[in-house]
Amino acid sequence: MIVGIPKETKRDEYRVSMLPAGVDELIRRGHRVLVEQGAGAGSGLPDEDYRACGAEIIGTAGEVFGAADLIVKVKEPQPPELALIRAGQTVFTYFHFAASRDLTEGFLATGATALAYETLRDPRGRLPLLVPMSEVAGRMSIQEGAKYLEKPQMGRGILLGGVPGVPPANVLVLGAGTVGANAAKVAAGFGANIALLDTNLERLRYLDDVTAPNIDCLFSDRHTIRERLGWADLVIGSVLIPGAKAPHLVEKPDLALMKPGAVIIDVAIDQGGCIATSRPTTHAEPTFVVDEVVHYCVTNMPGAVGRTSAHALCNATLPYVLRVAEQGVEAAAKASAELASAVNIFNGHLVNAAVASAFEMTYELNPFLVETPSR
Repeated sequence: MIVGIPKETKRDEYRVSMLPAGVDELIRRGHRVLVEQGAGAGSGLPDEDYRACGAEIIGTAGEVFGAADLIVKVKEPQPPELALIRAGQTVFTYFHFAASRDLTEGFLATGATALAYETLRDPRGRLPLLVPMSEVAGRMSIQEGAKYLEKPQMGRGILLGGVPGVPPANVLVLGAGTVGANAAKVAAGFGANIALLDTNLERLRYLDDVTAPNIDCLFSDRHTIRERLGWADLVIGSVLIPGAKAPHLVEKPDLALMKPGAVIIDVAIDQGGCIATSRPTTHAEPTFVVDEVVHYCVTNMPGAVGRTSAHALCNATLPYVLRVAEQGVEAAAKASAELASAVNIFNGHLVNAAVASAFEMTYELNPFLVETPSR
């Protein structure tokens, strides 16, 4: 199979979808790997490292997309890339279709197959290709939150961990999954006071046993959220419904409960955001203010730390890329329930119920999974 690795084109995206070690594995198994010139530069990986492993360095994205059977990316195809995708081709990347009708309709029009990292489930129901980036984003959320609490960034002018004689900041984390748990862990290390909310009591019991004493694990309901919004200096939105649009846990009127200069980091923005007033932002222009509350809603947070996140991502994705390259997408999805769960669009047909529900679109049954349709 011919595997293509294009250079990421989303603004301020510095990750690459495959390490030289991955290229080496594919080449040793008899596949061709086409790497667009400069694809690894943002992650500190020069073209020569790929060439030394047998990759063919290609000058343009058009040539990579034009020749490859399987395209492996990091972020969703941007409009110029959608124009390069053809019927019968497979694209394996983070799509987050439920956050964008334009992307969903644009990809459907290509007639290609979309394998989404974020919906791939392992036999235990976990999301192994989402976890590494969720770990990065969770830890980054506190790093960024601490920065934007500074007065020059329009924040409250609070040091996250405080100092002797001065109390630390209060941090509200909505969702105790991978993002939330990592955010709470880092915030606890700073010495902040943390309220970690979730509706999964078993998850809360587990985290209560293993986390620091300055983390309060609380059941999430509307009353508790509103109560803690008035207490919080920093709010981390880390809610996830795999493949679906994130629910709004904070509505616009709720901002009136918050302190002027408080900061919201909406990590759920890739799936539409869990704060009603959120809208996608970039690393170049990461924040905006609504009702005196600073909002940080960057859609590719881990892209800023490409040297870390590219390695973390590729360590997780490579085994699945190898399966698809070895067997082809249909055979691989039939043989693996994990890969079957990653199929969101198959040959130009929407087969993911959660995405269809987000836009009230019709969909077909995933041919590789048994599911009950809801029209």
